[in-house]
Amino acid sequence: MITHKIALNFEDGMTRFIECETIETVADAAYRQGVNLPIDCRDGTCGTCKCHAESGKYEMGFYIEDALDEDEVGLGYVLTCQLHPKSDLVLNIPASSEVCKIKLSKITTTVKQVRRLSDSTLSLTLKGDELNKLSFLPGQYANLEVPGTDQHRAYSFSSMPHDGEVSFLVRNTPNGLMSGYLTQRAKVGDSMMLAGPVGSFYLREITRPLLFLAGGTGLAPFLAMLDKIAAMGSSPRPIHMIYGVNTDGDVIELDKLNVFARQLLNFTYTVCVASEDSKYPKKGYVTQHLEKSHLHDGEVDIYLCGPPAMVEAVAHHLRKRGVQPANFHYEKFATSVRIRSDSRNH
Repeated sequence: MITHKIALNFEDGMTRFIECETIETVADAAYRQGVNLPIDCRDGTCGTCKCHAESGKYEMGFYIEDALDEDEVGLGYVLTCQLHPKSDLVLNIPASSEVCKIKLSKITTTVKQVRRLSDSTLSLTLKGDELNKLSFLPGQYANLEVPGTDQHRAYSFSSMPHDGEVSFLVRNTPNGLMSGYLTQRAKVGDSMMLAGPVGSFYLREITRPLLFLAGGTGLAPFLAMLDKIAAMGSSPRPIHMIYGVNTDGDVIELDKLNVFARQLLNFTYTVCVASEDSKYPKKGYVTQHLEKSHLHDGEVDIYLCGPPAMVEAVAHHLRKRGVQPANFHYEKFATSVRIRSDSRNH
């Protein structure tokens, strides 16, 4: 029996993974696994279970035009009550996870390692048997509970799960709750609760050239994306990353980027530093180093993760140049708080 993994992305940013056999519908598989997707008729006539298939291959059973018209089919809309997967799928569900009776998965992990990558950035590695079963899309984040408090902070995964371990990049913020714990009190073996995955910023199916724009610790989700692509063997399309920071001391993880550049023939990257005192040849902001060749006349998928000012500056820059990328996926963050994840399709 062939089984495929289905990622269900809900309106509130939560993602739930289910397993679906090719002989059953996604709606039936979801219900079997405790996910109550919106549905009324189960025979393709009401349209209540309509959602958008973002990626993957599938077949549809019977349905009437009142439930799903030809234009909607052309745009990738499906009915989960008639949807049979032919590959792994990503579905955008127009409902909240609460409505569908979904609770955020919580996993107890332990601290394996805390490394100071620079004065401004820390690396946190967590381990736990349950992490081997953790399913998330590269680019998503998790909420980590700060030990000794009832507070949590949001961080993007900077790696895919390997041998029961995952990693995160944490900005070393003065008086920061998590960074204070990591620099002053953290010990190997400390217990830390992880809740997730969360977020609609993640790597989609690669069908055109990719442009990754990373600001500071916004590098984290791209490391997870490259980790996933490397595990797949290669990228069918060119990938270029522009990694921007404020000072030379903020530049981190170049060893990992160099490994990816050797593993992935289609991957290249550039570092730019805002400070005029930088030793790096490219100075200034990311927008100053967006070359025409990176934009492929708009036939490009852009992924951007950085502080709000960077996201707004890039969006303004693209409008000013008259460039409309095929897809523009972005996530804004302020220190460890995710403000908004969104996508713009043209």
